[in-house]
Amino acid sequence: MTKDHGPQIKDDETYEALRDDGASKEKAARIANAQASDQQHPSHKGGKSPAYQDWSKDDLYGRAQELDIEGRSDMTKDELIEALRSH
Repeated sequence: MTKDHGPQIKDDETYEALRDDGASKEKAARIANAQASDQQHPSHKGGKSPAYQDWSKDDLYGRAQELDIEGRSDMTKDELIEALRSH
């Protein structure tokens, strides 16, 4: 039986499945809430931003800093990309 995660989670079943697959609470909530909304389409490709491989290391670091990713100052470009993708 699916637990009720409160009013902030719009699709408890999707949230639990994502958490079981290892997604963070924040990521699981974002995806579950987007799927529950008729106005959002999480399966569609997002914005027009270039691929992380095309970003400079400084730009990747800046984005990691915005997201407060720990250990970012010691990461290589490839490690920053992986950390940003898994956030």
